[in-house]
Amino acid sequence: MPLRVLLVDDVVEVRRLVRTSLRFRGGFEVVGEAADGPEAVRLASRLRPDVVVLDLDLPEIAGADLLSQVRAAAPEAKIVMPEEGGLGRLVELIESLEEDDEDDTTAAVIDLPHELSSVSRAREFVRERSAEWGIDEPLDDALLVVSELAANALTHAGSSYRVRLSATAEALRIEVDDDGAGTPEPQPLSETDEHGRGLYLVSALASSWGMGAAEGGGKRVWAELALPAPRAAGRAE
Repeated sequence: MPLRVLLVDDVVEVRRLVRTSLRFRGGFEVVGEAADGPEAVRLASRLRPDVVVLDLDLPEIAGADLLSQVRAAAPEAKIVMPEEGGLGRLVELIESLEEDDEDDTTAAVIDLPHELSSVSRAREFVRERSAEWGIDEPLDDALLVVSELAANALTHAGSSYRVRLSATAEALRIEVDDDGAGTPEPQPLSETDEHGRGLYLVSALASSWGMGAAEGGGKRVWAELALPAPRAAGRAE
């Protein structure tokens, strides 16, 4: 069965580009399109898509409110939020959400406890695996992203969590599964409110990020960081 996709973006040219790319790739069905927040929530509830490609900067409902409402309307859907410059890999990213990657040799997993000290263990895990795989850039960004995702699991889910790291020729992917049912809420940086700062930084650093249900229950929050072109060229040879 094709993956059922809901496209949410107020720029019609962006929706047309993604829709056309998915059609040519095959294996996808665009079941709906929305140009504003209320329509996105309505279609998510009625269509129950497998994947929602979501622009958070929409009229009427935007940002954390939109993300929470879309997830409540379609709780089983995987939500993808491409950042600026992330559109080129979007089709492959959507496809990868449903692939079985148990045989992916460039992947590693660590289970961590509900302890503040586990955040440093998560960073060390990413540092060590990246060194094994020959990834030295963007290591600083990857360490910041895994720190923020781990802290999010500790603070908002209040549970132990699992970190999964994987790499392709184009991107380094960081996933964090926890037992929480809430929706992460990225907020603009401010001098008075620290809530949501971590996910705001994740969205700024990542080429794409998103969330969905974890395999064993709870939620999964993930982010992808683009790898430099020389690495991509080397892996492709």
